[in-house]
Amino acid sequence: MRRVQGLIGVVLLVALWWLLAATVFADGGAVPTPPAVLASMAGDGWSFYGPNATATLSAAFQGFLWGNGLAIAVALLVLLVPRLEAVATQLAVISYCIPLLAIGPIVLVVFGGDATVVFLAAISVFFTTLIGALLGLRSADRASLDLVTVYGGGRLARLRYVQIIAALPSTFAGLKISAPSALLGAIIGEYLGSNDQGLGVSLMISQQQFQVPRTWGLALVAGLIAGLGYAIVALVARVVTPWSRGEAAQ
Repeated sequence: MRRVQGLIGVVLLVALWWLLAATVFADGGAVPTPPAVLASMAGDGWSFYGPNATATLSAAFQGFLWGNGLAIAVALLVLLVPRLEAVATQLAVISYCIPLLAIGPIVLVVFGGDATVVFLAAISVFFTTLIGALLGLRSADRASLDLVTVYGGGRLARLRYVQIIAALPSTFAGLKISAPSALLGAIIGEYLGSNDQGLGVSLMISQQQFQVPRTWGLALVAGLIAGLGYAIVALVARVVTPWSRGEAAQ
């Protein structure tokens, strides 16, 4: 049912886009119709979209791995050493509150090149995954923890057999949000001029040259990739944590 509702929502959104392009924005040309965007995308073809999407995806994926890996490692460290919680939480909040456009130029000056794109992609996902992992690790059932303790298990045993399993649904919830966020961070990094190829670079050039259909096509491709990333992580979550679906239904 939710899939049908989502499909209906997409159809209505495209219909509204088409209506506005054909009426309100018909003279300005700033909002092309869907057929015009699709024709532009077909004209550019894979030779244009393929290399640019691959460059952005590569940086976003690296940032996704680094940012989420660091977030999960910090969450585990906080669980083992509770005194570090305040410091880790403050760092996470700082990473979330600092605008990427403000920190991006500094990172570009310090590291330069592709490292800036990867860094911004990583910092875009750190906060969400860290909070999700911490909440999940703390949601472990107290009776299960006590059972492990009774059988002689220590802190690492409780972490391995109970807390990590309990943290999986919440962690995957953060990872699903992180997938589009990593792509956004990578595109912002490319906007700063730290790369010569990618969706962000192409968007900036097409805007400067006022290539409206191409700009919309690039934005559409970026949105589709972000949605695909979310869907892939959600599919992995359904396979790894099948019990979470029953809990959500209840």
